[in-house]
Amino acid sequence: MSFKFDIYTLVDITNTGAKRNEDSFSYKQHQNFLTVQQTIGLRVNMIMDTDPELVEDYPKFGSDYTGDLKVWKVPVEIEYESALDIEMLNNDFALVPFIAGLTENVEFKQAVFEPTCSKKRNIIFTVDDK
Repeated sequence: MSFKFDIYTLVDITNTGAKRNEDSFSYKQHQNFLTVQQTIGLRVNMIMDTDPELVEDYPKFGSDYTGDLKVWKVPVEIEYESALDIEMLNNDFALVPFIAGLTENVEFKQAVFEPTCSKKRNIIFTVDDK
C-alpha cells in the first residue's frame, strides 16, 4: 500500500528545470525544489507527478507569518506506507537550508526549513487521504 502526502511551504520551490549557466533566479528556484526532492530521497524513493503550484487553501503556518501568504503545494507518493511518516519528514527537514528572497512574500529570519516551530513554521506535511 502506498503513502501519499502533501507538502505546503512558504518557500519558493518552483520547478523551473533551470541549469547553472541559465537564468540565475530560475536556477535558485529550481535548487529549492531539488532540496525538497533530495531531502525526501535520502530516506525513500518517491513519485512526484506534478510540479509545485501556488494554492489559496492551506494549513496554518507559524505565527511569524500572517496575512495573505504565497503557499506552494506539491503532492508526493511513496510506494510503501510504513517507509515514511509525518514525524520522520518533520525530523528530516528540520533546519535544512534553502535559498530565500525569491518570489516569497514573507521574510525569513533564517533560510532554513522549520517544520515544527510554532513561530517559524514554514513547511507543513499533511497526509493525503484520497
